[in-house]
Amino acid sequence: MFIERNHATMQPAKHSIAPGEGEHVRFADGLGTRRLVPGLVEHDLPAKRLGAPVHTHANEDEYSYIVSGRLTAQIGDDVVEAGPGEVVVKPRGIPHAMWNAGDEPVRFLEVISPAGFEEYFFEVAEPINAMDPERIGAVMARFQLDMDMASMERLIGEHGLEG
Repeated sequence: MFIERNHATMQPAKHSIAPGEGEHVRFADGLGTRRLVPGLVEHDLPAKRLGAPVHTHANEDEYSYIVSGRLTAQIGDDVVEAGPGEVVVKPRGIPHAMWNAGDEPVRFLEVISPAGFEEYFFEVAEPINAMDPERIGAVMARFQLDMDMASMERLIGEHGLEG
C-alpha cells in the first residue's frame, strides 16, 4: 500500500511503512522497486545483474544509500563501488549506469531530488517487460530521460554480468 495523504493538510495518512508494504514492481532483468514515499524508493538487484544501462537525467539527482550488498556505478568516466552505509551520488546531466557485479543481492534506498521521477519505474516496467520500444520511448521522453540501450551489451560483457 502506498502512503495516502490527507490532501487538506498534505500530511501522511499513515506514519509508518512496514517491510513489504508499498507498491512493488519487478523488471524482467531482475531489478525490483518498492515505492516508499515521494522521492524515495527501495531497489533490490540480484547478483551479477545490470540495474540500468548508461542514462542521463535532465531534471533529477539520485542518491543511492546502500543497505546490503555492493553496488557498482559508472558516473561519467568514474567507476565507484559502494557497500553498506555508503552513498553513491549520481547528479543530473551526467551519464551514469549501475550494476551488481557481486555474488549476493544488493539492496539500496534511492533518494530522488526533486521528487517525482520515482513514478518512472512504475510507468516503464510493463512496457520494458513486454519489450515494447515505442511505449518505452514515450515514457522516457515524458520523464526527459536519455537512455543509451547500446551500452547494455558492453556493460554486461565488461563486468561479467548475466544478460
